[in-house]
Amino acid sequence: MSIKILIADKLAPEGATYLKGQPEVEVIEKTGLTGKELAQAIADVDGVIVRSAVKLPQDVLEQAFRSDECHLKGIARAGVGVDNIDLETATKYGVAVMNSASASTITTAELAFALMISLARNVASSNAVFRDGGWDRSEYMGVQLAGRTLGIVGMGRIGQAMARRAIAFGMEVIAFDPFMKESTALDGNVRMLESFDEIISQVDIVSFHVPKTEQTDGMLGTEQFAKAKDGLLVINAARGGIVNEEALIEALNSSKCAGAAVDVYHSEPPADDHPFRSHPKVLATPHLGASTVEAQEAVAVNACASLLRYLRGEGLESAVNAGGLDLELNQRQRTYVELAKRMILLLGTVANIQNTKEVHVELCGKATVGKGDTIAKHALVALLQQCCDEPVSIINVSAIALELGVSATHDVGPADAIDAITIRTKGAHEHTIEGTVHADGMPRITNIEGRQIDMVPSGDMITLFNNNKPGMVGKVGEVLGEASLNIDEMIIGKADDQDMAMMIIKVSQSPSEDILNALGSLDGVSKVASVQVT
Repeated sequence: MSIKILIADKLAPEGATYLKGQPEVEVIEKTGLTGKELAQAIADVDGVIVRSAVKLPQDVLEQAFRSDECHLKGIARAGVGVDNIDLETATKYGVAVMNSASASTITTAELAFALMISLARNVASSNAVFRDGGWDRSEYMGVQLAGRTLGIVGMGRIGQAMARRAIAFGMEVIAFDPFMKESTALDGNVRMLESFDEIISQVDIVSFHVPKTEQTDGMLGTEQFAKAKDGLLVINAARGGIVNEEALIEALNSSKCAGAAVDVYHSEPPADDHPFRSHPKVLATPHLGASTVEAQEAVAVNACASLLRYLRGEGLESAVNAGGLDLELNQRQRTYVELAKRMILLLGTVANIQNTKEVHVELCGKATVGKGDTIAKHALVALLQQCCDEPVSIINVSAIALELGVSATHDVGPADAIDAITIRTKGAHEHTIEGTVHADGMPRITNIEGRQIDMVPSGDMITLFNNNKPGMVGKVGEVLGEASLNIDEMIIGKADDQDMAMMIIKVSQSPSEDILNALGSLDGVSKVASVQVT
């Protein structure tokens, strides 16, 4: 299987080198594309890697998916922020969007801390005066960090790294993170508060480490500055717009804010006449958060590796539009995902899947512990792929199910039970299929429509329902023999309370419609269908 990946932005060469070392990967390097050219390029690949320069807005993504040949599955951002990618549209089309947050954690935290030190001690401004021949030390009186209270907004990887360094400097650290309910963090060394308003009223310095969202846009504005101590220092090395720039200038021009260190801007680059470029209380840098040799190499390789893992079906890490699903699966768990997909394909030969209104997945055994929701979602993906023409993935499957009116539920049984999956569908009729994975790692179907079987679902398969009477096996074998189709395996299943028997036949090649019609015309055959399970 060939995987095509587009590198659409300037990337540290280590990323492309990594991809080119993978035998199944075709790497396409095209930078500087915009509009129609970009849409055409991403429509022809499985995945695309960008940094911040390339924009993937709604119109570009929609234009790409207008092509019937579009098979884009993943976008990797070599960096943290994904505001250059329209997440809503990507999610709509089932495209996973992942970033490389962990790869630049230390580098970004180090810059934020350096900005804080420089701002507190007037390093940049005093250096500029010194170079011009000045020496008036009294003009550049700073403040000591030890004993000061630092407020950290966002206690993800970067926020925690910032906190550790501040604690080492003897600072008191308090923090706010809307996704953390704990009262303390970092072994009790950081006190967690319940709101940003609580933070801003207590701190000497505030540092932002959150993504830009509807909730964080303009988080520090005029109203919040009014609640702050006089002489507040502001550090923003997260995303532009989190701190309202107009409000910040007003606070700097008063006694409310003693200084601001800014690495990110509402619009990048800021205009030549932007007040940050000349304000004496502003220390400004040109978005250097991840600008170290180590970080750029790391984010490039991380983005490439994460994207490739997803496209290989090995899991999804650092996804920003996965709806909270835990998508990281070990090898054993991935075999159950594969089993669920094959079960759905085989079930489609006996059930009218297109009319499904309810899907219920039951999982039991230790192999699926903690991953029931994820495995069930993968089963739903396999089912809905047969129900609609839109691209369906783990990213958009819940939205498509809602749109189609399909109710999806799952249960997780005891961990000490035998590893197994049961899938039940309900439309005009109810249908059931069960399966497991044996110690050899091979998926097996153990029951279908109440009939006990034991078969590895793979290759070209024919499912046939017939009256349970002598001679049927011979008749079926005769039709297939005349068509020069070898029978690789045949399983016959019969429920005790049913008159109809079922044959599942593996054949040497895909049967033609004529062969299926010939089987269907046999006396006693009520239904026949085929599927290729891979």
